Amino acid sequence: MQSSKMKVRFALSIFLFSTLLILNAKAKTVDLYKVLGVERNASQREIQKAFHKLSLQYHPDKNKNKAAQEKFAEINNAYDILSDEEKRKNYDLYGDEKGSPGFDAGHPGNQGGYTYFTSGGPGQSQFTSRPGEWQNMGGQGSSRSFSFSFGGTGGSSSFGFGLDDIFSDFFGSSFGGGRQFGGFSGSTGSQSQSRSSSGNIRAINLQVFKKEIVEKGMTWLLFFYSPSSNRDGYESVIEEVANSMEGALKVGSINCETEASLCKELGVHRLRSPRIFAYSYKAGDKGSLVEYNEHLVAKNLKSFCRDHLPRFSKRINLNRFEFTFDAKARLPSVLLLSTKKETPIIWRVLSGMYHERLNFYDTEVHDVSDPAVKKLGVDALPAIVGWLSNGEKDVLKTGMSVKDQKSSIHELSKLLDGFEKKNKKAASARASKSHSDSAEEQIPLLTRSNFDAICGEAIPVCIIGAFRSSNARGKLESIVLDVSQKSLSRHQYSASGSRNSITYALLDAAKQSSFLSAFDKSGFKSLGKFLVAYKPKRGKFAVFAGEMTPEEVERFIGSVLNGDVQFSKTRHKPLIK
Repeated sequence: MQSSKMKVRFALSIFLFSTLLILNAKAKTVDLYKVLGVERNASQREIQKAFHKLSLQYHPDKNKNKAAQEKFAEINNAYDILSDEEKRKNYDLYGDEKGSPGFDAGHPGNQGGYTYFTSGGPGQSQFTSRPGEWQNMGGQGSSRSFSFSFGGTGGSSSFGFGLDDIFSDFFGSSFGGGRQFGGFSGSTGSQSQSRSSSGNIRAINLQVFKKEIVEKGMTWLLFFYSPSSNRDGYESVIEEVANSMEGALKVGSINCETEASLCKELGVHRLRSPRIFAYSYKAGDKGSLVEYNEHLVAKNLKSFCRDHLPRFSKRINLNRFEFTFDAKARLPSVLLLSTKKETPIIWRVLSGMYHERLNFYDTEVHDVSDPAVKKLGVDALPAIVGWLSNGEKDVLKTGMSVKDQKSSIHELSKLLDGFEKKNKKAASARASKSHSDSAEEQIPLLTRSNFDAICGEAIPVCIIGAFRSSNARGKLESIVLDVSQKSLSRHQYSASGSRNSITYALLDAAKQSSFLSAFDKSGFKSLGKFLVAYKPKRGKFAVFAGEMTPEEVERFIGSVLNGDVQFSKTRHKPLIK
């Protein structure tokens, strides 16, 4: 009887292996949409419904027709590709699910493997219609588990398994003495073996957890276990996910027998079976442990990990975005411009790595011809634009290309490190100048007592920064102070030798409406902050109400000094209350 069962199982394995090889050879000629019976523009919900319906119809446990086994494998292969947005896009473009990796939002890496492990007791029989799963537990007194892996790592074919796996099912070890890999395998009762050693995953203790994991901005996948628990399949699935998300995710294992105090502190103790957690930043700025409770499937676990990557980048509408200088935080900011509808994985990872060091933003744009993109000085996408803590803009990189996730994160880290150093250097220079010339570097508030000295008839040009709120005042003062230090502001009048050829002052517009009525009948009530270039002797003025950045303000003042701005006559002589 045992010999007969072995023959049947061997024949079935050879048949399935041959079938999958044929499917692999024909992969580029098969219309995967027709396999599932859906239109090419079908939604993910429609694809999922079609798969579940067909998998139930052709599952080998339900359909004994010989052609059903081949059809079942074909359906699984089609679903594995079309349910993955990146693979589907590559299939639509090239007829193959593999494609060059991009600066994309959804699926880092090129390994969307799907491995499923299960175990069962005597006499149990289980069936599931999940993609790539085929489970069958044998008769009374024994239990076996089988699992397919489509598109995984480590196998010798695109279906994720090799000859070693089939022969190990019958001979108890890999064919030719090699190690076993995920894919199509079986284990019997007491002969169950772990697919990999926990030594392949970094061991975490209390010191490492507090020093390298807690609030470091990086997502970790943590495997909690005890030596006595059954760890079959866990390490290999975790390693598969770690390899496909290399650079974006770190992995560690915690032995709750040797690290009992750590497990107790984290609330993970009395383990009956291994447990998997993500150290997540999904809920907010602070990291927390979130448990993975789905089937041990690489594709599902990978999706779980992606969902728990940092989310510190603020999604903005570029047409409504105005960089705001934060005088208190003094953090430089970086903005990613890409064509992606969601924040790219790489940018989310970087936002965690540089949390509380840089302010992160990202936006979806469609073309460099967009006026808002042109205004930033970007000529190719994707691009990164930065602002130093003093408000100075810097186009860091344009037309970026992505080789792979790990190298891209490494290269962009070097770029951001350089930007951070530039900001520190600029801040240091500013602090040094402020210390040596603090008296000069003050923008006075225009009052009746200082009006003649700042905006009297002896002054050729007086630049007045008008504000209606404390936030607007802080931004104006910082920008005007920065521009006032540059030689551009005085070059036209340098021959006179007077340092007061052009002067600067702030004005509380909310309290000085009568003063502003000399320039505008309404007193510019619709403006929250603006600049007035006033020529006292000639009784003329010009107004700037555009984007308040150092570059734009400097351009306006330069135009005033060079005579490129149209001045208007004042309605009457401005008087300060």
